[in-house]
Amino acid sequence: MIYLKRTSMSISLPIIPNQTPVTKHARRPDWLKVRIPGGPGYAQIKGLVDQHRLHTVCEEARCPNIAECWSRRSATFMILGDVCTRSCGFCAVKTGKPEGLDRDEPRRLAEAVANLNLRHLVLTSVNRDELPDGGAGIFAACIHEIRQRMPDCSIEVLIPDFKGSAPALMTVLQAQPEILNHNVETIPRLYHRVRPQARYDQSLELLQRAKRFGAKTKSGFMLGLGETIAEAEELLRDLRAVDLDIATIGQYLQPTSAHLPVERFVPPAEFQHLKEYGLCLGLRHVESGPLVRSSYHADEQAAPLLRQGPVSRER
Repeated sequence: MIYLKRTSMSISLPIIPNQTPVTKHARRPDWLKVRIPGGPGYAQIKGLVDQHRLHTVCEEARCPNIAECWSRRSATFMILGDVCTRSCGFCAVKTGKPEGLDRDEPRRLAEAVANLNLRHLVLTSVNRDELPDGGAGIFAACIHEIRQRMPDCSIEVLIPDFKGSAPALMTVLQAQPEILNHNVETIPRLYHRVRPQARYDQSLELLQRAKRFGAKTKSGFMLGLGETIAEAEELLRDLRAVDLDIATIGQYLQPTSAHLPVERFVPPAEFQHLKEYGLCLGLRHVESGPLVRSSYHADEQAAPLLRQGPVSRER
């Protein structure tokens, strides 16, 4: 067991009151409006994804930034299929029983990355709790295949919790991704609704293990699910306590009527407040805004950390 210490410090920032809850048929505010996907960059990535029979979290999770990111030839690839073994209350990815394991996926993914000539890649997956290693071996195989074809491409992995398996985490870490990302998603009080098959302390423990290995770490969470600003600040303190490098904070948007409702649309001022709070705590980078997602501007977030050189290795 890894025991955590919280950072204790006094930070003077403006107090942001909680806003009025969202009514049932409330329209999205102007700051959440995005453009319709299109353009040559979008078409190129869409074509390659379809050609190589790949999945992207951009499509599967209905990301609001798909137009912007794909137009600038940035995408987050989702491996291990498109069916998840968990039923998180916020997520648009299909839930069910996955069929088999595609061992050729790492090769096809590396080919697509080479065709796109990517300099920074984000790689994520569904949960595959039925696999002994949770899919960690496929993560490692993808990293190795991409390294063979694109040695200068930096790789960020957004991994599941592997049910707390230290060996599975080590399999991914030993493949040497530049950034190790695992999202806590929400405050601990809401876990039973938002992430019913996960544990908050287990996610923090994963991040701490990765940092002790020497990885550069990242995590994100959503606002608008019923948390208070004080609880969001406490979450940031917990992330700082495990020496996190990068935090991302965005607005929760309900994918379908079967998913958790949006409790409130959080105004940009609150996101700015939490960004400043996180930076005051000592986090290296905080990307915070209504449309922010884990991989939003991931290349720009990673650049300052990667200039420091390769990750160290646990002895």
